[in-house]
Amino acid sequence: MGVDIGGTKIASGLVNARGEILSFERLAMVSNSSPQKALDAVLGAISQVARDAWHQVKGIGICAPGPLDPTTGVILNPPNIPCWRNFPLAEAVQKQYAVPVKVDNDANAAALAEARWGAARGYNFVFYATIGTGIGTGIVFAQKIYHGRTGSAAEGGHVSIDYRGPLCRCGKPGCIEILASGTAIASRARERLPQGRESSMLALAGGIPEGISGEIVAKAYAAGDPLAAEILNESAEMLALWLSNMVDLIDPDVIVIGGGAAALYRPFFDFLKHRVPQLSVNPRAAEVPILLARYGADSGIAGGAALCT
Repeated sequence: MGVDIGGTKIASGLVNARGEILSFERLAMVSNSSPQKALDAVLGAISQVARDAWHQVKGIGICAPGPLDPTTGVILNPPNIPCWRNFPLAEAVQKQYAVPVKVDNDANAAALAEARWGAARGYNFVFYATIGTGIGTGIVFAQKIYHGRTGSAAEGGHVSIDYRGPLCRCGKPGCIEILASGTAIASRARERLPQGRESSMLALAGGIPEGISGEIVAKAYAAGDPLAAEILNESAEMLALWLSNMVDLIDPDVIVIGGGAAALYRPFFDFLKHRVPQLSVNPRAAEVPILLARYGADSGIAGGAALCT
């Protein structure tokens, strides 16, 4: 069973040995209540999706917001779930259900799901990036998540590519998250519209600049909008630079890109495959495929289940 916990929702699902999601449910998460009420919401989501299938469940894997300790299953101090501080989530769930329980962050778990069942199946050294509101990453070596010394490895979204760049929420300037995430793309579009540039993006947003989203930028780009093309081309160039750094750092077999904003970059995959090797020191960087993830919105369910395999 895979469980994906967010600040406002919990998705839980049953996943078979081939990585197929057989059934799933989505419920509300009460992240601003007491620790027990939040736990009860998680237990309810688990119980509801399992129903009469408990005899088939071999384990429960939970994707939870970090920071967390994947070794102990303790949730440390996630900003999206303020009711949990040093909360032993794995232990609390295991008290209710007599199966192994694993806890990890969503990008790590999604990377493992892609390595086990998805786009990275058959590869040994996997670099996974999920691009959405922010940018998260996971590293899988030989079918095992690379956690580092303390469990905090693979915060690739907070690798800076410009020390003079805009300040990221983490406090560093020029992180790839603040430059090339879906949120960053939409923000850059809103900033440039008042500069007198003609664009269909404003009309697509109903005349409200604040309504411009990454999806609207993508629609405008597909329709031939020059400003949308400029913004996405810049973003793809920044993403290529960052990915070349990842290739030089960890020398992966494959790069997998997922997340809600991955579709923004889909028209640029050929560009990335060409540009990343140009920017890499690694002389064999051109051999590294850049692939779209198998799992989309359900990556947390699949990722949670992969933690138990």
